[in-house]
Amino acid sequence: MLQVDFDEGALARMGVARGADPLWETALSLHLLQNGEEPLAHDPWRREVRGALRRAGLADEVGALMRLCPPTGYFPDFLTPGRGDLDLMDGVDRVRSTPRRRLVAELTRLCADLRGPVPRTVRWVASGDAAALRWLGDALSRYHAVAVAPYLPVIHARAGEDRARRAEAALSGGAEALLASYAELPGWRRDGTVLAAPYPEPRSLRLGGRPLTLVPAFFCVRTPLALVDDSLPPVLVHPLRPAPGWLPRLRAGAARPSVAQLTGPSRARMLESLETPMTTTSLAAVVGLAPSTASRHAAVLREAGLVATRREGNRVLHRRTALGTALLDGAVQQVGTPGSHASATSMKMLET
Repeated sequence: MLQVDFDEGALARMGVARGADPLWETALSLHLLQNGEEPLAHDPWRREVRGALRRAGLADEVGALMRLCPPTGYFPDFLTPGRGDLDLMDGVDRVRSTPRRRLVAELTRLCADLRGPVPRTVRWVASGDAAALRWLGDALSRYHAVAVAPYLPVIHARAGEDRARRAEAALSGGAEALLASYAELPGWRRDGTVLAAPYPEPRSLRLGGRPLTLVPAFFCVRTPLALVDDSLPPVLVHPLRPAPGWLPRLRAGAARPSVAQLTGPSRARMLESLETPMTTTSLAAVVGLAPSTASRHAAVLREAGLVATRREGNRVLHRRTALGTALLDGAVQQVGTPGSHASATSMKMLET
């Protein structure tokens, strides 16, 4: 079991990631390609990804990545620098900037679990050579484009559902209710300010007052993961547990109307651009509109519940809401089906 002790007020500072983290999903999907776990849910994905990797000529490159990220046991913390707060490129830049001392320490630990000679790729990356780190970042990006990016609609939708569940708990009962909501996961339990979860070996995670970030992960199965280096900002990555048949349902959903058909192309581009909060001026520049036009579109999206706006100092920031993300990901119920009142109301607002 893994025990997390929320000591010294850490419970009040517990955080929930904004969504799935791209490099955690990348690393965990590499595990799944190798270990064959959860066959009912993930075997169709494995077959599709393996075929796509062969067609893209990436099989050898991904094989080299697997030497750095084996299916069981330890894998280096530097491969997953984010806490749900970085996009793919920022995360890749963090990986490329890993100091050589840390590369050597973590890859030495990795090699201690390996049988046989140290793979050439591992030695190359451990050297800290700039070309090796560029290769590593490019390889992670290319693999993500094939194995993770095509499945982002369902990944974001499941992560959004999880975040909504956590938000509901926190709003109704504060930090204690938020903690209790994780005890609902299979095999997890809560005892006061201690959270226990299934884990391959006994481990205690003492926060020492530091805030813990909980990160949902689509490709995490069975047990959560935590960084091995206790000196790093603590994270706990937990499974989202997609149901069997998620991939066929995703493929069937490809025939749904596009967001642009529902909202108009300009508002659709604005929603897509709001992966992180932006000012009206920045949003206008990205979408290619006059600031006054961007402001009007943002107001319509805000009234529909797809965008939220807040003031920070002298800046006004727009961010995409969970409903806006769900619309982009195709998770909003079809208008006219039972339970679709909120979605129907939003769509009527957008028609104007």
